[in-house]
Amino acid sequence: QVQLVESGGGLVQAGGSLRLSCAASGRTFSRNAMGWFRQAPGKERDFVAAISWSGSTTYYLGSVKGRFTISRDNAKNTVYLQMNSLKPEDTAVYYCAAKRPSLPPTALAYEYEYWGQGTQVTVSS
Repeated sequence: QVQLVESGGGLVQAGGSLRLSCAASGRTFSRNAMGWFRQAPGKERDFVAAISWSGSTTYYLGSVKGRFTISRDNAKNTVYLQMNSLKPEDTAVYYCAAKRPSLPPTALAYEYEYWGQGTQVTVSS
C-alpha cells in the first residue's frame, strides 16, 4: 500500500516556475515507478511525466519536454516535478501516481494503482 500527498502548487505568472513534490508512504516506494498527471476543468486526466523506480528512465508529454523535469529521491520517499517556462495551458490539477512495485513507468493512467489528492497549478497570462 502506498499513500501519496502532493504539495507545491499555486498561482504563477506565465514564464514562471514551480516545483511540485509528492511524498509517499509505504515500504515499497523505492521499487514503484511514479507518474505525474494533470486534469484541466472539463477535460480528461492527461499524462505529464513518468519515472522508473531507479530514476534512470523518464518519459514526458511532448508539450512539456524541455520545460518540465521529473526526478525522485528514494531516501526521502519523494518524487518531484520541476516546471519551468510555465504557460497558461499548463493550468490544471496535478496528480501524483504510483504503480505496483517492479512495474515499468508508462503514460496510461489506468495502469497506476495509487493516487494522491492533487494540487492546483494556475498559470496567469
